Amino acid sequence: MKRLKTIYNKMASGISAAVSRFPFTVLCLAATAALVCYLIGLDKSAPQNVEKLIFTLGVGAFIGMVAQFSFEGFSRLSNSKLLVYGVAALLTAGYFVILWPAPEISAEIIIRSLVAVFAMICAVLWIPAFRGRTDFNVVSLIHFKSFITSFLFSSVLSGGTAAILFAVDTLLIRVDDNAYGYSMTVIWIIFAPIYYLSRLPIFQADCKDKEACIDSAAGYPRVLEILVSYIAIPLFTAYTIVLLVYFIKILATTQWPSGQLGPMVLVYSAAGVVLFVLASLPENRFAHLFRIIFPKVWIPIVIMQMVSVWIRINAYGITESRYYVALFAVFSLISAIFLSLRSVSKNRYIALLAAAFAIFSIIPPIDAFSVSRNSQINRIEGILQAEGMLSEGVLISKPKASDETKREVTNIIQYLENNSSTEYISWLPKDFEMYRDMKKNFGFDPSYYYQPNDDYRFFYAALDTGIPLDISGYDVSMIVSSHMNVNDKKDFAFEIDDKNYTLTANRISRSDMELTVQDQSGIRLIELSLLDYAESMKNKSLGGKDMLPPNEMTHVKTENGAEIKIIFQNITMENIGENDFYADYAAYVLVKVTD
Repeated sequence: MKRLKTIYNKMASGISAAVSRFPFTVLCLAATAALVCYLIGLDKSAPQNVEKLIFTLGVGAFIGMVAQFSFEGFSRLSNSKLLVYGVAALLTAGYFVILWPAPEISAEIIIRSLVAVFAMICAVLWIPAFRGRTDFNVVSLIHFKSFITSFLFSSVLSGGTAAILFAVDTLLIRVDDNAYGYSMTVIWIIFAPIYYLSRLPIFQADCKDKEACIDSAAGYPRVLEILVSYIAIPLFTAYTIVLLVYFIKILATTQWPSGQLGPMVLVYSAAGVVLFVLASLPENRFAHLFRIIFPKVWIPIVIMQMVSVWIRINAYGITESRYYVALFAVFSLISAIFLSLRSVSKNRYIALLAAAFAIFSIIPPIDAFSVSRNSQINRIEGILQAEGMLSEGVLISKPKASDETKREVTNIIQYLENNSSTEYISWLPKDFEMYRDMKKNFGFDPSYYYQPNDDYRFFYAALDTGIPLDISGYDVSMIVSSHMNVNDKKDFAFEIDDKNYTLTANRISRSDMELTVQDQSGIRLIELSLLDYAESMKNKSLGGKDMLPPNEMTHVKTENGAEIKIIFQNITMENIGENDFYADYAAYVLVKVTD
């Protein structure tokens, strides 16, 4: 009991020290948790300004960390704590001002913010190692251990808290459902990051006993050494061999990959950098060989990735994902050459380089979104000019454009619309919407790629919910859905003119659902197959739309004085092989009885 009390006291003391050491970060975390709890208690959708404020405070927490480490790491700032935190507050407020006019937290805002946070994390790792005052590998190890420890503690705390709430709710008194959300918010937004910060020693240059400040946190656990040296490195080596063999195959066949290689090598490179840093401290043969060999083997693999990415960019232009894959490839090549020539004590420059590349990628006009948008606009303009549909900045409607042009134009317009970038196209109306205005402006409906090979066919269609449904003249309405469950069967009982009827939705195979209507005597009045209707739609829309108006998603059958109207909400069909075909359905079913 005494030992347990000591552990609790030590933890409480560390958390208290972290609160006083990182006041700005803790304030942002507490405010974020309060706002999240407020949103949990709301019975309506979250106000956008509250979401923007939460996002701002989350970024502000990292700004506060950079501010504190800057104050501790640079002697010139040692007497300017208020100034440093004043700058942090201004940066956080400025970020909120940037978000304020945005209609929503878009993917672009999220990616820019995550990249900025990544740059700040690199700064947090680099500042204590500035000019070699502290070994960068030791700093990284301390942060890694603190993160893992905090994550494990918080996971156990989350599981235990959830179990206690469940037991109280089941055995004693009713517990509000929001209690789970409140408790997880406190654990993961307040406790977890503060406990992580509490385990970070003071790295400042003028610490009276610098070794005492970090020695207790810098020990390399034996378990981690085994994991890194004898498990992770052999597995990583095996994966490297696979990539090298594939590289040899490419050289032998001169057939370059079509796109899957870039992301694979990106993950490989990221894992390799982390593993290299973690392997920089253990003194065993596996770690030593890895530090010598990995940077040199990394170079040809990255070159292979760069060629693969260039082929994709040359064929399809730049997108955000290709931009970051290409940028990371350049970073990886520079890092591989640097690590091949310098000792592990210089690893801190890799963090500085990563931060510089991250900042580079979010500064207009060379940022990922601006470059990608301009690339795709130039690409679609080139396609339209070649087709004779764009001349001197004026779009010319052409219903009989080639199928390839229709598909390429659709893909690019859809990409630009998803990224809110169609407003940058001068020859399109400012309020252009693809599904509404495509035919009016281009002369053809949206057109998509399909695979005509009988060994693989895929079809998807969804109901355009922006168009009202006509349900007049029917007595009852039901919703049926089916998801590849062969034995799925459901009955819907209903009454019309004091007579009882039953609609049965029966999944009879992986690809078909049968609907039947029978009267109270058990006589079948009407039956139909959803697959028959779906197949007829697929055959009519081989190159076509994935959102269809109600009239194209509607089918009617009349038989024995009964009528069924099927309005599909969505259809998914896939034929993977001769004996492997499936289909999923969701539909409104309207029924009327005339006799």
